Amino acid sequence: MTEGKKLNRAIKVKMIFFGPLVDEIGTREIIVALQRGTALIELADQFHLSAQIGNGLRVAIDGEITDDFDQILNDGAELAFLPPVSGG
Repeated sequence: MTEGKKLNRAIKVKMIFFGPLVDEIGTREIIVALQRGTALIELADQFHLSAQIGNGLRVAIDGEITDDFDQILNDGAELAFLPPVSGG
């Protein structure tokens, strides 16, 4: 296999949604195929979630909360999208 073909291989990530995001997205879990080298912010953009990042949306990658939305996603990563918690 040539180097170019290795770089263009797809990866898969699992997206898990919580709270009102389940209703917005229409499901609790999605497995998504992405191009290798896709950043978290690019994935958020695809699902129209990037605007919510500034409004308290948190993301955990493989169980670790991250603030690095330029982070490149790895094959098999599990991403949890956590809306802001409100209480009363």
